[in-house]
Amino acid sequence: MVSFTILKMESYNPYKQEFIQKFELDSEQSMDHKMALADALDPLDKNYDLSSRLASVKQLATDLREEKDSHAQVISLEMGKPITEARAEIEKCAWLCNYYYENAHQFLSDQSVDIPDAQAIRRFEPLGIILGIMPWNFPYWQVFRFAVPAILAGNKVLLKHAPNCQLSAERMEHSFQTCGLPKGAYQNIRLTNSQITELIADNRIKGLSLTGSEKAGRSVAETAGKALKPQVLELGGSNAFILHESANPEKAAALAAQARLLNAGQSCIAAKRFLVPKSMETSFLNALTKIFIQYQLGDPLDESTQIGPLARLDLKETALKQINSSLEQGAELVCGGPGEGLFIKPSILKNVKPSMPVFKEEVFAPIASVYAYSTWDEAVEISNSSRYGLGVSLVGENKEFLLEQASRFEEGAVFINELVKSDPRLPFGGVKYSGYGRELGPEGIRSFTNLKTIYIK
Repeated sequence: MVSFTILKMESYNPYKQEFIQKFELDSEQSMDHKMALADALDPLDKNYDLSSRLASVKQLATDLREEKDSHAQVISLEMGKPITEARAEIEKCAWLCNYYYENAHQFLSDQSVDIPDAQAIRRFEPLGIILGIMPWNFPYWQVFRFAVPAILAGNKVLLKHAPNCQLSAERMEHSFQTCGLPKGAYQNIRLTNSQITELIADNRIKGLSLTGSEKAGRSVAETAGKALKPQVLELGGSNAFILHESANPEKAAALAAQARLLNAGQSCIAAKRFLVPKSMETSFLNALTKIFIQYQLGDPLDESTQIGPLARLDLKETALKQINSSLEQGAELVCGGPGEGLFIKPSILKNVKPSMPVFKEEVFAPIASVYAYSTWDEAVEISNSSRYGLGVSLVGENKEFLLEQASRFEEGAVFINELVKSDPRLPFGGVKYSGYGRELGPEGIRSFTNLKTIYIK
């Protein structure tokens, strides 16, 4: 039994720095009702078989596109993302729905195994109720990339969203519940962290997916491990962006700016550490600075805004501490610094050492740290020195060399001449302290299935 204390979650506008709406946590009776609804839903029933689930997900994609502007406005109001980026997030969710609509049947179909004098089958069967714990920085995308494949696999989803994204949580729940899915397939829940710990231990919860901090991942993994429940954890990241000596520094700077400044730098897979050959440090810094200072800060609902505010005051305070501590240790601020309200101007630091906070820690703000390396081997070593391992970008004209080097990097993904990004078609996840398990692609839809062996003599 989960113990309950009546508390409140609050949606907050980081641009205007004012509260929007308060939300009550679920009561004991409410949670009992939601758990019972999910537990009673059978993936073999006609109203929840694969064909029904596919039809609902196809409708969900249509609904998202038809209401894209209103969904995007909720994101911009609630966590400060520029409206153009918010629309792109909704469009990406619709793309994911269509991708799995077109491929889920293939991914979940029985697979025959060639065995002499026998028949053997690999079958993917749902586990049951899956708990999702999701963050605020991509409030729709991170939910959809977990929930849609989990539901299509035949599972039921309980979604605990970040306290400051409850308007987004409500809108998504409405979308999932009006696209044709039966009651219990997808439900939003509001619980404290301690209540979530108790919920994980409930026998009806069969697995969980968390996107969040390393600290949150450790806590959830400990609880789920004791209960022997499978997990997918996507945690922190401090991606390196490495220029090879064959790179064009001006072209690389344009890509680097996108990789660092998307969502005001509030992304696990954003490029954060920029490793540049000493011979092109000056030209790269000049080109990157020219781009950074042209970015427009402002109202997230303004079409011309490119950088919105950080989502919370504590995020700005942490980022400024990371900058100031690094400056005290000898780094130099090339451009940027604190802005008004919850803004941080696009910032670049040079003369950075690997021991400085802006280099060794995850920086969730529009701040780029630049390190000039002497040899390629040094660049590889410094990239791998991070405790994180989500992804790395390698930039240069010598693609053959960079492809050969990909296996040297301790990362979940290596992107050559591109920023690290998630794609419905590709497995997504990290190694080391960036977590484990994979989302997206065929691996994502099978993450919460029982791979059953059937053998017939």
